[in-house]
Amino acid sequence: MEQQTQLARLGLFDAKVPRYTSYPTAPHFGGGVSGDDFGQWIRTIPAGREISLYVHVPFCRRLCWFCACRTQGTRTDSPLRAYLDTLKAELALLAQDLPEGVRLSRLHFGGGTPTLLPAEMLTELTDAIFSFLPLGPGAEFSVEIDPNEIDYARLDALAGAGMTRASIGVQDFDPEIQKIIGREQSYEVTEAAVSALRARGVRSLNADILYGLPNQTHARIADSVQKLLSLGPDRVALYGYAHVPWMAKRQSMIPSDALPTPQERLGLFDTARELFVWDGYREIGIDHFAVKGDGLETALRAGRLKRNFQGYTDDTADVLVGVGASSISRFPQGYAQNAPATSAYTQRIRSGAYATSRGHRFSADDILRGRMIEALMCDFRVSLGEVAALPGASRAEIGRWCSDVAGQFPGFTRFDGESFEILPEGRPLTRMVARAFDAYDLSRAGHSSAV
Repeated sequence: MEQQTQLARLGLFDAKVPRYTSYPTAPHFGGGVSGDDFGQWIRTIPAGREISLYVHVPFCRRLCWFCACRTQGTRTDSPLRAYLDTLKAELALLAQDLPEGVRLSRLHFGGGTPTLLPAEMLTELTDAIFSFLPLGPGAEFSVEIDPNEIDYARLDALAGAGMTRASIGVQDFDPEIQKIIGREQSYEVTEAAVSALRARGVRSLNADILYGLPNQTHARIADSVQKLLSLGPDRVALYGYAHVPWMAKRQSMIPSDALPTPQERLGLFDTARELFVWDGYREIGIDHFAVKGDGLETALRAGRLKRNFQGYTDDTADVLVGVGASSISRFPQGYAQNAPATSAYTQRIRSGAYATSRGHRFSADDILRGRMIEALMCDFRVSLGEVAALPGASRAEIGRWCSDVAGQFPGFTRFDGESFEILPEGRPLTRMVARAFDAYDLSRAGHSSAV
């Protein structure tokens, strides 16, 4: 209770802060990056280098009310056919500009619901990618799978193409909560999907579960976590439900008076966290858990853990290329985002140009602050020796930043002149501490709750 009082005094339960899957965050992207810039950045990738590829499929058969992702519903496959043809055209543009010998370190299909694509379309898509971008040694091919929207034919197509990891959204197994959030997905359906994946040799399994949902209690989240644990996922993302109906209109279907308070949300997180830890999972950053030997756990021990738009990653590539409507690419030079609307994205690609509509060019200050924030989000620690070696960095100035931020969070952070650290009892404040190093104006960005 005393700790909660101290956390409340620091503003934890009222703060709205970014999740820091990028720096600067997407609301600060502007129109200063074009398709020509994207093409130039692609052409500067060194020959033979490994990159990551993210493929966005924005369609869903149903629109879950809790989801704030950019998606659109469809009852037929005709929009999928047209969209796949556009994806293939975008991939053809990439094939023209990529230097020789570039391979994939990671391939991820996300959405939306990528498993909405019929089996033959999934094969057509993977064939189009691998025709010019083969998987490198030790590469990982992951797919977001909706257990309600999968069958043996689609699983066979993905497994045959080399899928190594599946990511399943659970959210919560309680039927009443599922109904309130518009996502009915029984434990039995989920278990059947997991069994079918493992029968096809897909051994690596990710799962997402949410805390802070309407009518969620300690008993209910504990029951959902225990059911999830029975499926034996290698890693779990324990995300806080972000109620942002001003950004995602469908969330207005969820009664706000049924949502837990920020203090209750923290308690729900702690209940779930304790169950994962008791079951032998290692904590990864602020909201992930992984079994020993999983890639994230190995990267954490080796000091190689990173953060990107999918959350935490062990990917070592410094280029992430996003294809599809609204996808974001990251280069050493900056970010480039495709047109968000499917119609605008399609029009640009069909005209023979890249679909970049906005982005951000990195300054030396962006790179410095971005690395500090990533280190805090991954390791809860910033080494002055590491970040002071970055171009344009001033050790004295970084030291002043760290000293000032440590003064804002007394008892929860520590700065000894060589490193800045978020103490274990200060972990709930991590996103707020990261915000203190953020040079951008966050007052109008509409971010989600800090807890």
